[in-house]
Amino acid sequence: MGALLDSDGWPRRGVSGTRVVAFGGGHGLSATLRALKHITHQLTAVVTVADDGGSSGRLREEMNVLPPGDLRMALASLCDDSEWGLTWRDVMQHRFQTDGPLDRHAVGNLLIVALWELLGDQVDGLDWIARLLGAHGRVLPMAQVPLEIEADVEDADGTVNKVRGQCAVASTDGRMRAVRLFPADPPVDSEVLTAISEAEWVVLGPGSWYTSVLPHLLVPKLRSALVSTNARRALILNLTTQKGETDSLSAGDHIRVLQRHAPDLALDVVIAEPSTVDDIEDLENAAREMGARLLLRQVSIGGNKALHDPLRLAAALRDAFDGVLGEVGRREPWLA
Repeated sequence: MGALLDSDGWPRRGVSGTRVVAFGGGHGLSATLRALKHITHQLTAVVTVADDGGSSGRLREEMNVLPPGDLRMALASLCDDSEWGLTWRDVMQHRFQTDGPLDRHAVGNLLIVALWELLGDQVDGLDWIARLLGAHGRVLPMAQVPLEIEADVEDADGTVNKVRGQCAVASTDGRMRAVRLFPADPPVDSEVLTAISEAEWVVLGPGSWYTSVLPHLLVPKLRSALVSTNARRALILNLTTQKGETDSLSAGDHIRVLQRHAPDLALDVVIAEPSTVDDIEDLENAAREMGARLLLRQVSIGGNKALHDPLRLAAALRDAFDGVLGEVGRREPWLA
C-alpha cells in the first residue's frame, strides 16, 4: 500500500525516462502531467501562481501566500496509482461543505499552506506533499511571489479596456489584445531554472491560454531560460476555445499569440487533435513560423467532452520525443 519512495524516503524521481519540464496550471497542466507520468519519472511541473479566486484566492488574500490551488492539482495529478497515493490524492482534493468560513476550502490547499508556515520554504513544503502522495515527479511554483494578471480587452465597439485579476481576465467578454504580469519581473526559485537548463524536453499547454499558458513566457527569467535551454520544446493545443479568452481565435492564432508575446522563443513540435482544428494548413504555417513541425494525433477522450485522454496524450508525447511526426507516422530524426 506504500508510496513509491527512494532509499531516503523521498518521491521516486530521476529513475528512468526523458527529463521533462511541464508548464501551466489548472486542468490543462493536470492533463499533461497525467500523460507524462506514464512515460517518465524525471518530471518537473512549473505551475502558475496568479489565481485570485475560490479557496486559493481567499488564502492568498488572508495569509499573503502563493495561491496553492494549481500547485495542489499538479501534485494530485502526479500521485502514485497505489491505494496509498490515490487515497491521499482524494484527501488533498476534498473540499469542505459548511455554512461557515471553511466552505469550499480544499484540504490540500490548507495542508500546503500549513507546511509553508512550518518549514518557511515554498519548495520544501511542496516536496513534502509530493512525498506524501508518492508523486512521480516534482512540483514547483513559477515565481516566488503571487502574480497578478492584467489584460487589454477590446469590446464590441472597439474600445480597449484594462481587466485585472486572473478570474476577471478568464471570464471577460471581448477580444484579448495583450496581457501583462505584476510584478513584471518576479523572483524565480533557482530549482526552476536548474530544471529547465537540465531538461531534454519542455512542454507548454494545454490550458487557459492567457491565464495559464502565456504567463510563463511573460516572466523574464523563465522566458530567458526557455529560450536558452538545449531542451526541445513542445506545445500542446487545446481541444476547444474558451469563452471570453479565446473564442475568437483559430488554432493557428493560438500559436501566433505566443509568438507575439515571446518572439524570441522557438518550438520544435506542436501537438493537435485533428478533429478540432479548423484549418490544418493555417496551423501548419503558424507552427512553421515558430520553427515547429505539426504532430496530429487523437488525444481526446472522444464524444462531446473536450478532455484529453491521458494514455492517448502519452502516446503522442512519446512520438514527439522520438521524432515521429505526421499522421502517417513518418520518423524525422531530431537534429542538433
